[in-house]
Amino acid sequence: MMHRVGATFYVIWGLLHLYAANGLYQMGVSMEPSILEARIVQGAWHLAFFGIIAIVVGVRWNWRNSAIGYWINIVTLSVVDVGFIFIVFLPHLSFNSPAILGPLFWVLAAIFSTFGYLREPRTA
Repeated sequence: MMHRVGATFYVIWGLLHLYAANGLYQMGVSMEPSILEARIVQGAWHLAFFGIIAIVVGVRWNWRNSAIGYWINIVTLSVVDVGFIFIVFLPHLSFNSPAILGPLFWVLAAIFSTFGYLREPRTA
């Protein structure tokens, strides 16, 4: 059951990042065409891509406690959120910011999916 809680947190993380990607995209397209505008839109693409990965892997593999799904989401989303924490969150935001939700759901997903991975029967 723990792996399903983890999968649910991965899906929430993914949905949150799709929402953030939309906001970032809207900000980017409202700017004058420039390299900065292009990089912001590219950042939105990356957020959307990682959000989709989290959702698809969470629903398809983490929900069934798949070893492959565990490693895809734990590695991919850890790289994404560790980068966010050190580059964006810690230097520029406070712990009262809604941006804490991404790392919070990532940590919860990692904890629950790891407990499920280690203590419950796995699929391939």
